[in-house]
Amino acid sequence: MRVIAISFVLLLSMPALSSAQDWEQYVSRPDGFTINFPGQPRIAETTWNSQLNYTLPARVYSAQRGQERYSVTVVDYTSLEQQGIERWKACPAGNAQCRDGGPTIGPGYWKQDERGALVYAASKYLRPPYEVTYYAWDWQDMVEGTSLQLKGADGRRTLAYFAMHERKLYIIEGSVPEGFPEPGLFQQSLGWLDKEGNRIRYTETVYSNSYHGLGVYPRPAYRVSSEAR
Repeated sequence: MRVIAISFVLLLSMPALSSAQDWEQYVSRPDGFTINFPGQPRIAETTWNSQLNYTLPARVYSAQRGQERYSVTVVDYTSLEQQGIERWKACPAGNAQCRDGGPTIGPGYWKQDERGALVYAASKYLRPPYEVTYYAWDWQDMVEGTSLQLKGADGRRTLAYFAMHERKLYIIEGSVPEGFPEPGLFQQSLGWLDKEGNRIRYTETVYSNSYHGLGVYPRPAYRVSSEAR
């Protein structure tokens, strides 16, 4: 018993186990999410070209711990409708790609573009240097999305999750070298915030941006967590 007790103390003191203390909850009120990062992430402003070549503002949150890499890319689709209207107004005669598609497709195909955002984002990973080992519909904290598990030529493992909430696209990516524990806990810590910065969780059904974000159906009921940021 004495030997076991000493071994247990030594195990707890090992850096590989105590490194979990490096992780901390990060909250982004501007982009409406919370997630656990290994330290404070770096933040970079950028742009995202959508499937139908609309330019949208984006923000990348990234952190690294040794050879492990973690990032959250948030693309704001709220300006897409106005861009679609402007494209439709300037549409040359006979060009079907920028016509007014009515309530289903939208002017300049903007609704089509937004509904396809998840598939389009995931498609960027469905090519070399990645080998897809898992691809499925999923949800995280009651918001629908798509999960990907990937393997690089060097054995590096990448887990990616794609979701849309309140007309924003979220790309969650964790990447670790071969032999490391897979970074699944990173995406599993993802949560959603309302406009006041409160943590929320839907209670009636899974949130779908294609229907709830675009106003086809009312937003599902949700509960507010005691965590307010």
